[in-house]
Amino acid sequence: MPGTSGWASTYAGHPVALWNLTVQATCNGLGVRTNQFGFHITCASGTVVVVETCTDLAHPIWSPLQTNTLAGSSFYFSDPQWTNYPARLYRLRSP
Repeated sequence: MPGTSGWASTYAGHPVALWNLTVQATCNGLGVRTNQFGFHITCASGTVVVVETCTDLAHPIWSPLQTNTLAGSSFYFSDPQWTNYPARLYRLRSP
């Protein structure tokens, strides 16, 4: 994060980069609208974000739902299939 020290451009031989991705929990887009569950994701333009889902954290099998490259600073993710499951959990990752 800005203002920290001791970081290099690699960690264990892998390149590192700041990934300051956020889910906008306070905006009007979080939750159900037009029969779809969704939320806004913000990050730097050009960031690639994979949205994954699972239905049981006790036995997590994460499946990718959508891969997005941000053209601007945010995008809206929506899941029209959310009603087909008694529970549906989401996580975000980089590819």
